[in-house]
Amino acid sequence: MSTEFEKIRREYKQGPLDEHAMREDPVAQFGEWFQLAVDAGIDLPNAMVLATADAGAKPSARFVLLKDYNDNGFVFYSHSVSTKGQQLKENPRASLVFYWSVLDRQIRIEGSVEMTTAAEADDYFATRPLDSRIGAWAAAQSSVIEGRQFLEARVEEYSRRFGDGPVPRPDDWVGYRVIPEIIEFWQGRENRLHDRILYTRTGDGKWLISRLAP
Repeated sequence: MSTEFEKIRREYKQGPLDEHAMREDPVAQFGEWFQLAVDAGIDLPNAMVLATADAGAKPSARFVLLKDYNDNGFVFYSHSVSTKGQQLKENPRASLVFYWSVLDRQIRIEGSVEMTTAAEADDYFATRPLDSRIGAWAAAQSSVIEGRQFLEARVEEYSRRFGDGPVPRPDDWVGYRVIPEIIEFWQGRENRLHDRILYTRTGDGKWLISRLAP
């Protein structure tokens, strides 16, 4: 290992993670951990890696923001014409990863993906700041553009178009819901003997809890 990596190496010294003390419902368990991350003052605790793949299994990953979650799944918003949108159209499955280094905790979620209803997307879009709503119209996400000036000119164009009136949601700005099939809770432990608790959804919709080797 290079000297640079030796310098940043550290031990995980948080408490243990006992599967017998975990909630039976992993979404409820997620809620507890998420609130602890918020209370710890972590910047953007809802930031998560979204991994997708196209029909040929070519993977792609990026950070997005979780905007809602409940028993039905975990919701984020994006443009359907983006790389992620096209991949989800071809292969509607995804993996999410949250990592909160202050707590030495990680949550991994895998499952199928569906679009939210148009009404859900409309409701959330309406809560966004005005500049963000106008920005959603500026260009097709992931498309090649001439430069920064192109974006700024498009923003000015749509600012004049909508003025002080309502800004409608673009048709290609949609919500996606990841319906979990597995949820893994990871707690960093000393000597890399990490605690890993896995929830697997069974055929009857219940959750099986297992411990994984680190």
